[in-house]
Amino acid sequence: MVRRKGVNWWLTALLAACSLTVLVPLYFTVVTALKQPAELAGAGFDLPADPQWGNFAEAWRLTNYPQAALNSALITVGAVLLTLLTNSLVAYAIARNLHSRLFRGLYFYFVSALFVPFPIIMLPVIKQTSALGLDNQLGLIFLYVVYGLAFNIFLYVGYIKSIPRSLEEAARTDGAGTWTVFWRVIFPLLAPMNATVGILTFLWAWNDFLLPLVVLSSPSARTLPLVQYVFQNQFSSDYTTAFASYLMALAPALLVYLFAQRWVISGVLRGAVK
Repeated sequence: MVRRKGVNWWLTALLAACSLTVLVPLYFTVVTALKQPAELAGAGFDLPADPQWGNFAEAWRLTNYPQAALNSALITVGAVLLTLLTNSLVAYAIARNLHSRLFRGLYFYFVSALFVPFPIIMLPVIKQTSALGLDNQLGLIFLYVVYGLAFNIFLYVGYIKSIPRSLEEAARTDGAGTWTVFWRVIFPLLAPMNATVGILTFLWAWNDFLLPLVVLSSPSARTLPLVQYVFQNQFSSDYTTAFASYLMALAPALLVYLFAQRWVISGVLRGAVK
């Protein structure tokens, strides 16, 4: 007879309480976005008497949503593609040469960058990007690739070390070079980790506020978080339209994460295998 394990009610209660920290603000945001301004004087959690879907149309117009969303999409897609292509390549070189002091030192050097807060290097970054003419979307993509290198190498190296070397040796026996081995053998096997790194980079670049704020100099290049910040400063009392714009910016990232969350979880767990 198979004995089933009992439910851990303490852990279940903890997870339920943690989920409320996300669900309650989300519910408040949705109901606020659908209310009339006069209804905000009442209880904040009351359902709207007459849902105002026009708040979303107004937010679309005032924030110039298509242009801001296009800017965010270009930066995010560029950052994700370059991150996957470059970070995986660097991690492969390090993972297969950890016996060397040079590569082991590079590994710890990159990982140590995880402990450097961005505000410490923010002012030098602003001056350098401006001096190099990179205070634009291209420079922002480059910064996302560079600043994500530390955490991504940490994930990639752990995952690559779990891939048997015999696969590479078999390819080399058939005459494949290092580049061919990586792109034809290793890179396809990195699919779970590529999905994890890609989604985490997508969420970071799409939702990031600080880097676009300090790097981008052209108002026409503003991303969605920046547009919402400017909008909120100009129309500080128009909370219903502001909350509608927040939901519109949240929707693409939420859909991407819900679609690919299983790859994020499996990639992180498999990357922890030594």
